[in-house]
Amino acid sequence: MLKYISKICLVVPMVFLLGSCWELDQEVLDGVTPEDVANSNNPELIDVLKASAYSRIVGSWGGHNSIWSIYEVASDEMAIPQKGADWEDGGLWLRMHRHTWSPSDEAFNNSWNYCFTAIGEINNLIISFPDVEALNAELKVLRALSYLWLIDSFGNVPIITEVSTGGNPSNNSRQEVFDFIESSILDNVDLLVKSNTKTTINYYTAHAMLAKLYLNAEIYTGTPRWADAEAAADVVINSGLYSLSSNFFSNFATRNGGSTENILTLPYDENNAGGFNLVQMTLHYLSQNTFNLQEQPWNGYASLEEFYNSFDDNDVRKQSFLEGPQFAADGTRLNDISAEANDPDGEPLTFTPEINMLAPNAFRQAGVRVGKFEFASGSPSNMSNDYPLIRLSDIILIKAEAAFRQGKTGDALTAINQVRTRAKMPAYNSLTLDDIYNERGYELFAEASRRTDMIRFGKWNEPWWEKEASEPYRALFPIPLQQINANPNLTQNPGY
Repeated sequence: MLKYISKICLVVPMVFLLGSCWELDQEVLDGVTPEDVANSNNPELIDVLKASAYSRIVGSWGGHNSIWSIYEVASDEMAIPQKGADWEDGGLWLRMHRHTWSPSDEAFNNSWNYCFTAIGEINNLIISFPDVEALNAELKVLRALSYLWLIDSFGNVPIITEVSTGGNPSNNSRQEVFDFIESSILDNVDLLVKSNTKTTINYYTAHAMLAKLYLNAEIYTGTPRWADAEAAADVVINSGLYSLSSNFFSNFATRNGGSTENILTLPYDENNAGGFNLVQMTLHYLSQNTFNLQEQPWNGYASLEEFYNSFDDNDVRKQSFLEGPQFAADGTRLNDISAEANDPDGEPLTFTPEINMLAPNAFRQAGVRVGKFEFASGSPSNMSNDYPLIRLSDIILIKAEAAFRQGKTGDALTAINQVRTRAKMPAYNSLTLDDIYNERGYELFAEASRRTDMIRFGKWNEPWWEKEASEPYRALFPIPLQQINANPNLTQNPGY
């Protein structure tokens, strides 16, 4: 008889990456053999087995010191201004904003470990159940998702699979990583379910991943793959399973599991799956009174003035920001009382687009805040909003860009104007690459897309507020120094 246990220890050959074992929060099945799973008609067996892998992907994607954070703060969308001692953090986020980061910065090591921990978990499941075809297909595409983040962030990373022999692996080239991601998806996609499973990998999720991979192929490999990006996007768009939500913000609500637009989401839950704490990361200390929050926010992440001002006032997506006078839940005006000099604190709390300085004495209320995700009244620090890793609007915009870069302006206009119309903005009659770039910024703010877009559109090394022009090599993050110290076979990315 099968019995449930709450913890297991898995032996992992890649010791330098993950250590030898860890505990799982999800229940797993003890005593299950590959034959049990392969011969069972009960899908719950497979669901329980793969839950541990998905739990690693949910992890801390949307938290502080995460991939989300380094992507956003290194872009022109957000900054974390230093307010005296608050958010000094050893200068980490100042360096991230100014593109002067160091290989020793802990955020890179955290992001590296986040990806390779998931990869290690997936490899162990494949080793344990080598003949369960459907399970392995899904796990291999899920592993490709982690490598999609790794190729974008670090480029030249080790490819570690279930057949790796252990020891200290060397870097693979970015081209090799690209080929591995592509083959991992193409070799397994036809074994995936063709249904709208938002929190697990399916046939259409895999094609959405291919669309994102091919969209950036020229950056990753030097060879553009625009036609392939468009074709992969079309598979998703033409599936009939997804549609743009009539209410843009319903995709980011606390209870957004019924979104018709979200394709792949991380199912956060304040009680059972923590790790998404944007409510703490962006809101002012006194915003606790606005939303009756259980804990005081940290007063950190804010949008840059130029990015905020680039939105048309009539664009519904401009409501993705919290700007202007702030009030308590009962309608009382909030006042920020502080003994700090050289700021307007003590005046009524107002989020201003202008940030007076990045450091060291940014005003406590300077900068519009990230309001795209619903902050539920009375919520704790962990939010219950499912985080959309992939949305249909992103895939439509991929279609538009890929078509335009192939000279198919009519197809590009048809696609991009679907997204414009939902935002209550007038349709484009003509189109430029900058229009597409800007539209992606308006639509995908705070969804960890901007850094990748800036690199693809040649904007990444340009100067912006409190950032000078940066060196081209910084389009790749450094291989974390902690990993190089642990594994002498790793080679640092050029420039660092």
